[in-house]
Amino acid sequence: MLRTPLVRARRGVPAVAALVIAGAMALSACAQPATLAVGAQPGPTRAVASPSASPATPTVPVSATPTPAAPTPTAGPSAGTAEAAALELTVKGRAPKTGYSREQFGDGWVDVDRNGCDTRNDMLGLRLSETVMSGPCRVLEGTLEDPFTGATLRFVRGGDSEVDIDHLVALSDAWQKGAATWEFAQRVAFANDPLNLEPVDAGQNRAKGDGDAATWLPPNRDFRCTYVARQVAVKAKYGVWVTQAELDAMLRVLGTCPGEPLPAPGDQPVLADNVGRAPSAPAEPSSDTDASADPVSEPDPDMGTCTAAKAAGYGPYVRGEDVEYGYYRDGDSDGTVCE
Repeated sequence: MLRTPLVRARRGVPAVAALVIAGAMALSACAQPATLAVGAQPGPTRAVASPSASPATPTVPVSATPTPAAPTPTAGPSAGTAEAAALELTVKGRAPKTGYSREQFGDGWVDVDRNGCDTRNDMLGLRLSETVMSGPCRVLEGTLEDPFTGATLRFVRGGDSEVDIDHLVALSDAWQKGAATWEFAQRVAFANDPLNLEPVDAGQNRAKGDGDAATWLPPNRDFRCTYVARQVAVKAKYGVWVTQAELDAMLRVLGTCPGEPLPAPGDQPVLADNVGRAPSAPAEPSSDTDASADPVSEPDPDMGTCTAAKAAGYGPYVRGEDVEYGYYRDGDSDGTVCE
């Protein structure tokens, strides 16, 4: 009897459907499905690894990943400090000293602020204690706590004074670093600006001469930061340049006190309106002689000491005016001898 295969196939449909369902379940449980032949009985399901699968990358918690530390910026000088201002100064070589004289900065001490007192007496009155005065301005005696040495000094006018008024930025130094090209009124202001002036030990002032920070610093180390900061302030105010060696020396000092503030420029303008007498220009040689002109007066004789000169009726003599000024020692450096 002939059996028709179509009838068998229809009878096997339910079994095949069951196998297909089981295979779908296996696919949902495993990444790789097992291949089953139609009509085969399902066996135990096992995972089959794919040769082309890449190894799984382990998951690392975010908190466990180290974050590189940001580099710490190098601290620079703060705005408003003397160190920052020093770095802004113009750096150039020193110019020749040709043409320099004290008179290029005014005829001695000038009453720039028109308070009735010359700048020298203003500074003595400002810095000295236990003063003895003659009138409202003239300081005859006083005691100074000297910033250059830390010592206590006694000032006596007209005697062997131990006190000078120092230009923190020396006039000759300024001349070689820009002041030679200034108008006269600016040089007078510079020479009489309290920002640039300090009563100090006379011996140290003379040892300093026209040195800058590269060649001279106060022996009193506690004053060096203030001293250099004042120099920076003066040079910044008036546009005086520095040499590279000078700037290096300034930065070495200010590096020991990086927060040292830049002193305020003060109220005095950089152009003085009360300038005293300007230095006279050299006389032009003339081939003509005016016989009617008054003869040039002969200088007074050198009497050796002011005491002898005054006893003979000579004096006083003013620096820059009288040749006799050079005969005698100006003990109080006020520009007048035998007064």
